[in-house]
Amino acid sequence: MIPPFNIVLVNPEIPPNTGSIARLCGATDTILHLVKPLGFSTDDKQLKRAGLDYWQHVRIVYWESLDDFLAAQDEARLYFLTKKVSRLYTEISYQPGDFLVFGRETVGLPAEIVSLYADRCCAIPMSNPNIRSLNLAQAAAVVLYEALRQQR
Repeated sequence: MIPPFNIVLVNPEIPPNTGSIARLCGATDTILHLVKPLGFSTDDKQLKRAGLDYWQHVRIVYWESLDDFLAAQDEARLYFLTKKVSRLYTEISYQPGDFLVFGRETVGLPAEIVSLYADRCCAIPMSNPNIRSLNLAQAAAVVLYEALRQQR
């Protein structure tokens, strides 16, 4: 059996984004990892609404901290998404079982993580300098579907 891809949300803040990503994970048999602290309760009405009635079809793993998550992973399977690097997400050769790691909506990944894992970081290009970032759920979908495309 081919291992699934993994989406990791580090300290997500906006319930509808996490709900939409959960729905994406359910649709693609991707495992969703949520790294605490979360900016909302998992009982949040908006979170549930964004995931619709698909929650029972989503595999979710909770981590107490980013350190706990990182300690449990093979570094070679981690890809960190950040706008602070020039390497594009399309330059990565993804393999089933890889982890696509996204930071908080307002600040992204911690600077020390981007620095420590600089060789594991990649970005989604944005041509308009007036736009600071993409919506987290859209970014997760773009990168996940590139990883899936490479497998088919």
